[in-house]
Amino acid sequence: NGLIEKLDYLNDGDPTTTDDLGVTGIWLMPIMVSPSYHGYDVVDYFQIDPDYGTNEDFKRLMDEAHARGIHVIVDFVMNHTSTQHPWFIDSKEPNSDKRDWYIWTDENPGYRGPWGQGVWHKEGDGYYYGVFWSGMPDLNYENPDVTAAMFEGIQFWLEEMGVDGFRLDAIKHMIEDGQIQENSFATHNWLEGFYDFYKGIDSNAFTVGEAWTATQQVVDYTGDEVDIAFQFDLAQDIFNGADAGLVPIFVKTQQDVYDSFPANQYATFITNHDQNRVMSQLDEDEAKARLAASILLTGTGVPFIYYGEEIGMTGTKPDEDIRRPMQWASNSPKVGFTEGIPWEAAADDFPARSVVRQEDDPESLLNHYRALIQLRNEHEALRVGGWTLVEANSGRLYTFLRHTDNETILVVINFNRNPVSGDDYSLELSEGDFEGELTAVSLYGTPSTTAPTINADGGFSGYTPIPEIAPQSTHIIQLVPES
Repeated sequence: NGLIEKLDYLNDGDPTTTDDLGVTGIWLMPIMVSPSYHGYDVVDYFQIDPDYGTNEDFKRLMDEAHARGIHVIVDFVMNHTSTQHPWFIDSKEPNSDKRDWYIWTDENPGYRGPWGQGVWHKEGDGYYYGVFWSGMPDLNYENPDVTAAMFEGIQFWLEEMGVDGFRLDAIKHMIEDGQIQENSFATHNWLEGFYDFYKGIDSNAFTVGEAWTATQQVVDYTGDEVDIAFQFDLAQDIFNGADAGLVPIFVKTQQDVYDSFPANQYATFITNHDQNRVMSQLDEDEAKARLAASILLTGTGVPFIYYGEEIGMTGTKPDEDIRRPMQWASNSPKVGFTEGIPWEAAADDFPARSVVRQEDDPESLLNHYRALIQLRNEHEALRVGGWTLVEANSGRLYTFLRHTDNETILVVINFNRNPVSGDDYSLELSEGDFEGELTAVSLYGTPSTTAPTINADGGFSGYTPIPEIAPQSTHIIQLVPES
């Protein structure tokens, strides 16, 4: 019910307003019954945890979200359950029909996990496998009964609860092949069947997979396994680009990702719920935080924003401190989140890092996010278009085109904390698809004073769209053919 109360902050359903964030989707971290605060150890796949409400409350949330044009996906933890799940409790009995729902062995095989952790945990006269820790035993997907049970849960959430899809946790660990504990062939085969199953229920159902691994391995999960997958390499270099101002490193990663994935089948982000918050990593440098947001929200892929990132919330591990209550208000340590006692205290900087302090300030980080998201929603080139690097003869600038058959947009971002004079840079596109004369229409940042002159190869050279580019600034220019 608290989330329903704040939906208008995310999207009020009116595309003509500018005082909402403009998001079109929400990912809810685990909300099913669990003994932990984080919920990644599920006890009941069919019930909302009472801390959050009831199944009926959730259905009302779905109705209210959909009325505003917001899709909702929920975290669905398939790799493992809680040790308190009835399946596992039954499984501890050697003669139980649930014994083979988990991975048991009489003797400890002795090998360790992918990051050197213990994965075999003593219970009674045997050992069970749990890649994350002893409280999260891995399910055995070599057993078709486990697959059937999980498919039943997926069908329930799509048909009965009305969700639009799922964020799938830890998919690279789904099925082990001996000591191969990540990215096994069996995992990919299982996910192909899973994809066919949920698309058979609803062809529009949407999944985003979490496979925290290198780009070339993440790509293998897209296409016919999940709809999109989180892109961790790009996230790291969005941060590095904003923090260190190194354009070439970011451009190489962006090009690799763009060339590797099917169009837009990857989820982009800056940080998530398992990482120190970006504002803390950037030493609370707001100019760098704005820069990171610009890279994210003008780029390719499907961008995800971790709640509070848009107001610069801070937090470093332990995990509880990067998952604090959203800071709505500035006049109380309860930060407008609750009239009771929050599960965690607000960060000390909550008065400045709050919605109420920033919402009416046109120069705030919040309104930077709002403006860029609104532009992304309004312009298909920014949302789903292709990406072409534009060469700049200044190492401080990241310049590129986003383009569809219907429109082309030039983005100019200064990664550096120093300005770039018009005498010190020009842009070049050696060849392109432009024809005739263009008009430059400024959408964000300093107004452009001129459009490029198109050459015989459909490109341009010696183009200086802005007389001076301010430090760590973003400029978005639509290049419109003259009729």
